[in-house]
Amino acid sequence: MATITKKNPDNGVQLGNTPWGNLTALRYVLKTAANGSVINSDSAVALAANDVIRVGHLPAGFRFVDSQVVVVNGMTATVTGDLGFAYKDGVDETAVPQDADYFGAGLNLAAVARLRNATANPAVVLPKDAHLTLTVKTAGNTEASEIEVVIFGIAEGVK
Repeated sequence: MATITKKNPDNGVQLGNTPWGNLTALRYVLKTAANGSVINSDSAVALAANDVIRVGHLPAGFRFVDSQVVVVNGMTATVTGDLGFAYKDGVDETAVPQDADYFGAGLNLAAVARLRNATANPAVVLPKDAHLTLTVKTAGNTEASEIEVVIFGIAEGVK
């Protein structure tokens, strides 16, 4: 049996004074009111199927590693959603294209749960600022809810 050591000349960018890296967790909380509208948003209308919610900012130079969605208080019984990202300037990038379901497709937003990222997407570095997006699928929301999203990544900077 051989012992093999992988050479690691490109082990990523490490910022700061710690030898173990710079993992960051970006946390976003989405709450809806009793009528199903997003609290603290530019709309007082209940969420409908195919609505896209810009949940928060994803910075340029951020390498996506993992994500987690915690449904603290679920939406209306049949609501599902896709979690992804879209560039703030609206212009797609060939190397890292926008992806409406990068972090998950058909997520059950109605049941209290902790949902881990189960996609097969590779870790990518955002070349420019983006919105974290949640696209409401299947049906609209007509009740109060709370959903927490945590995006784990490495702040590598723009190359």
